[in-house]
Order: sequence, then structure tokens, then C-alpha cells
Amino acid sequence: MNSLSTEIARIASIDLFKRNREGEVESGMFIGRPFGLDYDRAHLLIADAWKQRAKGIPQGSFLLAYYENEDKVAEALLLRALRPSNLPTDSDVISSMIEYYKDNLRTAGKKSQLDNLTRYEFSFSGLECRILGTFYKDEHDKTHYGADVENFYSAHNYSVVKPNPDVLEVIVNFREGEVPGRPNDIRLGKVRYSSSRRFQAREEDVPVFVSPKDFLGKRTALFGMTRTGKSNTVKKIIQASVEMSGQALHKLDQPTNESAEARLDPFTADAVPKYAVGQIIFDINGEYANANMQDEGTAIFEMYQEQVTRYSVLEKPGFKVMKVNFYRDVISGFELIRSHLALDTVDYETSFLSADLTEPEDETDISAKTRYSRKKAAYQCCLYRAGFKVPPGMLVKFEGNKELNQLVREDGSLDPTKGIGLEEASDWFSTIWDNYGNDFFTKYKRTKGREWADEDLKAMLVFLTRKKTPGGSANVSGYLKLRGLLNLHTETVGKPFQQEIIEELRKGRIVIVDLSQGDPEIQRLYAERICRHTFADAMNRFVGNLPNNFIQFYFEEAHNLFPRKEDKDLSQIYNRIAKEGAKLNLGLIYATQEVSSISGNILKNTQNWFIAHLNNEDETKEIKKYYDFGDFTDSLVRFSASDDKGFVRMKTYSNPFVVPVQIDRFSKDAGK
Repeated sequence: MNSLSTEIARIASIDLFKRNREGEVESGMFIGRPFGLDYDRAHLLIADAWKQRAKGIPQGSFLLAYYENEDKVAEALLLRALRPSNLPTDSDVISSMIEYYKDNLRTAGKKSQLDNLTRYEFSFSGLECRILGTFYKDEHDKTHYGADVENFYSAHNYSVVKPNPDVLEVIVNFREGEVPGRPNDIRLGKVRYSSSRRFQAREEDVPVFVSPKDFLGKRTALFGMTRTGKSNTVKKIIQASVEMSGQALHKLDQPTNESAEARLDPFTADAVPKYAVGQIIFDINGEYANANMQDEGTAIFEMYQEQVTRYSVLEKPGFKVMKVNFYRDVISGFELIRSHLALDTVDYETSFLSADLTEPEDETDISAKTRYSRKKAAYQCCLYRAGFKVPPGMLVKFEGNKELNQLVREDGSLDPTKGIGLEEASDWFSTIWDNYGNDFFTKYKRTKGREWADEDLKAMLVFLTRKKTPGGSANVSGYLKLRGLLNLHTETVGKPFQQEIIEELRKGRIVIVDLSQGDPEIQRLYAERICRHTFADAMNRFVGNLPNNFIQFYFEEAHNLFPRKEDKDLSQIYNRIAKEGAKLNLGLIYATQEVSSISGNILKNTQNWFIAHLNNEDETKEIKKYYDFGDFTDSLVRFSASDDKGFVRMKTYSNPFVVPVQIDRFSKDAGK
């Protein structure tokens, strides 16, 4: 058994209700008794001496309130220290203190002039705690946790302790109602209650473990200002997923002896993924794809070189280039154009973007094939006029007409049915549009019952000629709008990059998409395109009753890509991944400084939360809406730049409450 398994087994063996011969619990140091108790709150009476002996009670610390009576019921309420609470005697104590201050008497230290009884009275204070839930034993002597209070008794029946390190380890690692015990759990960090650590520095570290199953196929948020440790936490999650992926038992598309139903279950009985986990990182700042000083050799591509494929929008050594041959890969290129012009609402552009460039499936429908070939050629002419470099030797073919050919050249020598260059094709279509409506087109409509050019082709011709009406003046932008996409085009022919990426992810590899050298529009286009194709591939496998391996999406600086808070469009790909990704085994991990900028549809579907320093109330108000983060909103604003990096409040899918954690530093040995 490895050291981690031994540690987890040790935690599982700890008894929260162990008592000494006198019947007193041995789980921690006594710190006080409740004087008020209900389903949500406990108000404790505590003394300075008790707090000192327990090495302090930091805000946010966990406490246990044990029910004590003749029956010795094995039940304890889990409390979180929130803030001071008023005592009924506070007004009298304050009055006495003020009198002593007025008399200029020393009230503290060795030379205190208070009598023992007064000093004793002054030492008491109240503490308000939230009741998080209940630990209890069942009839089989097994410990469980419930995230509420089934029943509470009179406050005098309880005594409260601050848990010792062993018991605290059980508390923070309790998941799904039971003590952890899975061998694939991983250590993420240690318990940390406060920025100040005078007391805690003298105590044992209490490790915090997480289950990678909490992250695979789930939605995970990391919020915090720059340099608070978000990227380090992301690396720890990537590391956990790599380790889980290495335990996978099957190849995704190879036959097994499992039934079809069993094969669709992504986990084994031991909560290990059956298929290797694919991970894709959208690297806005280039910190995962490139070596940099701040990482000290821990860039992901360095740590897992054998498992990483890097893509870039620019040609760089060690990277595959993400470019599209707009002429050959018509659909992919047109999708990028649609994304690029999505916010434009000009009518002629809307008509252009609505065109269907899908090739007809019915080979016998000659009319449909003829219309498609013209439309496709006109679209390629738009690309040519916009300045997209033409692949060597490229010609276009489409059905013309002898009379139309003579419109372009009197001798009719320019015949598109034989294949012509894009310069000639552009002239051909431009001449047709300038003369559209002459006798030929009028007669054609009368005899055929339809126009020679359908609506899609007309939209292409407007875009090509920049003339909204036949024979008019060039008064619209047309193909000029496409020039912003020139650097996404390549004249080489190969497999589309998004298909290559999907194949890499299905093999369980790590893909890093370096977007650091692209402008925001390019970043958005590429990220959306890859996400849409991956989502569509997963949906096709789901509908086809084929298993999906887990694919994890990582987004740095997510506010640059995700829909804004006020955006209610549920068809956007990030909203769809957030809402539908779970059934497709698609995980979403996103990091940003601005909670308030993220769409509510994504936030509401997020299961794992890591909250570091936030510097204003607008952000903490958003956080307060979720789980029990309201207990930490004040402390989240306080931050020590030198000491608090990686200090987060963590809520994972299987943990019933928020745990304050110091995340371990991602080390150079992680990939070994």
C-alpha cells in the first residue's frame, strides 16, 4: 500500500466519538458551552483561558458540539466560528470596564489591579457559530454526516471542542456522507483558517484530499485576483486528471467484454475512469504552453512533454498551426466567417451569413448540384477578392450558359464548365450581376418558374460586387469585411485542426491551445470553434450510444471568452457545455478575476468552487449567493500579497461545506 493509501486508511480509522474512562470525548480541546441553539446557529460562552489553551479560535474554524447525557448518544454538531456574540451580561461588564478605565487602573497583565472575581467575569465572551450539519453513528457503529440538524436539545446538553488535528482531518475530508477511503484520492493542500498564523504555525498540518471524480465531467470555478494562485490550483487539477487517466483500463473504441450499458458508464467500481482523460487548455496568456520565469520549470508542456500537443495561431517551433484552408474546407472557413461577423446586423450581411454551403447529399438531384456549384464558386470568389491566398493550380467549375458566357466575353471563350481561375470567375459573376434582369433572366424566370439565381447566390453576388442591386454602385463593404480573417487562412491542404484536436483528446492526451499572440477576436473565434466541434462530436457519440471518455476544458481569463452576466442566450457553446456537458462527460474548469462578469447560467451549474482574494464588494456579493460562502465574504477581501497566495475557500462536488485550504505548490516532480 502506498503512503497516500496508508494515510487515507488512517483517516478512515479515526473515531470522532472516542471517550476516555471518565466518559469525556477525546476529539479535541474544550472551548465552551452553548447558551443558545437552533437549526442554523449556535451561540457559545467561551473564556480567554479556554481559547488560549485551544491555541485560538480563528474566524471560520471548525468546532464540534457533542451531545452529552446519561445515554452517551454518538452525535456531534459541526459548527463554524463566525463572529462574536452578545452575552446577556455584556452591558454590565462593559459598564464595569469603563469605570475601571476612568479610574486609570490597570486591567490586564501581571500588575492588573482587578480582583480575581472581576477579572474572571471580564474573561468571558460570546461566539456565534453556523451549524453546518451533524456527525452521528448508525446501528452498525459506522460514522455518517448529514448536512442539517435532525433534532436539537436544550443548549446545556452540549459541550464544544476545537478538534485536534486527527479529527479535523476527518472533518475536512468527509465526502458523500462517509469517511474517505478511495486509493485514488489526491492531496490538494492543507487546512488554513487565517492570514495570521501565530497559533496555527505551531500546530500539525492537516492535509486536505480531493477526489478527481469531483472534477471529471464537472464544472469548476477558480476566482481571485491576479497572483493569488489560480494557475497553481489549475495545475494541481490537471495533475490529478493525468494520474487518473494513467489508471484507465480500456481504449475508447476498442471492443471489450462489457455489456453495451456497462461500457457507457465512464467509471469502474473503484471510481477510476475506464478511458483515458483528454484535457484541453485554452491558454490566453501562454503560461501553460511556454516556459517562463515565474513557473520555475513547471509549465504544463514541460512537466508532461510526452502527453502534450501544442497548437498556436502563429507558426512556432514545437507547435502545430491552427489555420484553415478557406477554399478547400468550405464549411469550416464559413463558420469562422459567421463567428467573425456574428455581431453585424446589416441586412445584406445577414443574408450572406444565412447561406447554406452544405453540399447536397442526393447525387441524382442535378438542379441542386448546379445551384450549389455556382454558390460555392461565388463564395470562393469573395475570398479571392478579399485577398485570401489561392492554393496552387486551383480552378473552379460550375454550370454557365452560352448566352451568359457571351455577356462576359463576346466570343464566349470564358466557359466555367471547363474550369476557370478565380480572377476570371470573379469577372464572370460580376458581369452577371451587373446585367441581372436583362431579357435572358426575365425569360428564364418565365419559363422555369424560378429565378436563375436563388437567394443564397444573390447574397454571394452582393458580397462579391459590393453592389446591393444589380448594376448599381459599389456602396457596401462586402468582401472587405473578410480581410480581418486573412491570418487564419493557409493555402496548404490537410486535416482541419479541430478534427486533429478531437482525435488527440479521444486518445487521452493534453492539448494546449496557445492564444497569447492572437487578438481578442481571434481568441474568441478559435475557442468557440474548438468547443463547438468537440461538443458536437460528444453529442454524436452520445446519440449513437457510444461511450465518451472524459474531456476537460480549461479556460484561463474566462471573462475574455465566456458570455457576460446579462447574456441570456442559452445556445452559446459555453452555456451548453455548462448545462449539458455532464451527460457528455465534458468537464469545464474556468478561472477569472471577475465573478460578476460570468453568465449566471454557468455559475448556477458550477459544482466546484475555489475562491481566493477578491478586492471589492461587487464580487463578494455574487459569491455570497452560492453555498455557504457568505461566511467568508469579509475575509476574502483581506489579503497579504506575500503570505496568502494559494489561500482559498474550497467547495467541491462531494464535500457538503466550504473548507479553507492552503493549496500545495505544484512542484517539478509532478510529471514524474
